Amino acid sequence: MPLKIRNASPQDSQTIFNFIMELAIYEKAPNEVKTTVEEIENSLFSSNAVAKALICEEEGVAIGFAVYFYNYSTWLGKKGIYLEDLYISESKRKRGAGKALLKYLAQKAVQEDCGRFEWSCLDWNTPSREFYESFGAVAKTEWIGYRLEGKNLEKFANS
Repeated sequence: MPLKIRNASPQDSQTIFNFIMELAIYEKAPNEVKTTVEEIENSLFSSNAVAKALICEEEGVAIGFAVYFYNYSTWLGKKGIYLEDLYISESKRKRGAGKALLKYLAQKAVQEDCGRFEWSCLDWNTPSREFYESFGAVAKTEWIGYRLEGKNLEKFANS
C-alpha cells in the first residue's frame, strides 16, 4: 500500500485537530489541548501563517500528520526546519508512515539549504526515541528547553 505525503489544506483542519487529540491522549495530556478546528484553520492556512502541515495518506485516507515551521541558527547563519508534531494513528503504525514524513522533511531541509532539522521528544517515549536514533538522529542533552505560556507569559510581558 503506497503512502502519499501532501501539503495540508484548509479542508484538513478537522483531520489535523483529530490527530492532535489522538497525540494528546497518547502523551497523557488530552486536557492540555486548547485549540479548536477554527483556530487550526486560521493559524495554519491564513496568509500570515508561520507553520505548515503535511498529511500522510494510505489509499486516500489520512493516517498521520506533521506540523513544522522554520527557525534560524545564528551560529550556522541558516534557517532550519523545526518539527512541532508528528503523529501516526496507532492502528496505522509500523508501515513506514512516520519515517516517510521525517524523510520528506529531511529532503526539504536539504533542498532548501537548511542547516538543521530538529524536533523534541518526551523523555519517557522510548519507542519514538529508539526509532529516531535508528536512522542517526542524536538526542540533545546539553540544552534544556524553557517555556513561558498562559498567565506566566502575560505576567512577565506586563511586568
